[in-house]
Amino acid sequence: MPTPTTRATNAWLRRFHPSEEAPVRLFCLPHAGGSASYYFPVSRTLAPAVDVIAAQYPGRQDRRTEPCVDDVRRLADLVTAEILPWCDRPVALFGHSLGATLGFEVALRLEAAGTTPLVLFASGRRAPSRPRENENVHLSPDAQLLTTIRRMSGTDPAVLADEELLRSVLPAIRADYKAAETYRYTPGPPLTCPIEVLNGTEDPEVTDAEARAWTTHTKAACTFHTFRGGHFYLTDHAPEVINLIRTRLAAKTH
Repeated sequence: MPTPTTRATNAWLRRFHPSEEAPVRLFCLPHAGGSASYYFPVSRTLAPAVDVIAAQYPGRQDRRTEPCVDDVRRLADLVTAEILPWCDRPVALFGHSLGATLGFEVALRLEAAGTTPLVLFASGRRAPSRPRENENVHLSPDAQLLTTIRRMSGTDPAVLADEELLRSVLPAIRADYKAAETYRYTPGPPLTCPIEVLNGTEDPEVTDAEARAWTTHTKAACTFHTFRGGHFYLTDHAPEVINLIRTRLAAKTH
């Protein structure tokens, strides 16, 4: 197993604030259309107590010329392969929206490989076993897709205001939406790691029942946290969310 000591790991992973002595590594998985840089503030705040590593999916930013991956399971295979060499100490996963579903699939693969995460933080996403039928945003014309993006408020306003930049990121956003909307859970043994579920009180993408269904996906504890706001409640509640992560990881490593 290689010794992870470099600042920039590879195309898939971003380690903004290397924390060599941290007792735990937190892998952060972006939302649809998101990138690793979304988690820069999380990394900055948690270092050096937590070694934060964020995933960078292909098709965006410095990977914009690479083909996008529009299937959650395929993406989970690829991300897990990159994460495994970094599992030389306890690990945890945080994913928002698409990233939460991906986090679940990555956790399954890590456990199958003999590495049980300390915890999976599942944010802004209904349980894997609770799909919504007839979701087809990924098939929408560009204008309709842009309307959805603006409504969700998860994309940098500067991107939405720059027509050329916007056109360059639409393929990645569309691929991510396809991955999220076409994912269907395959029944199997639940995780053995605990799950922390985080949601916004006014999130149209996740009902309370859909969030509560995460309990069926683990044999361990499943804890719920709600924050006032919509799908991107994270924007207004970053300090509370980061403190929650810090507290939970500290409790599991001391």
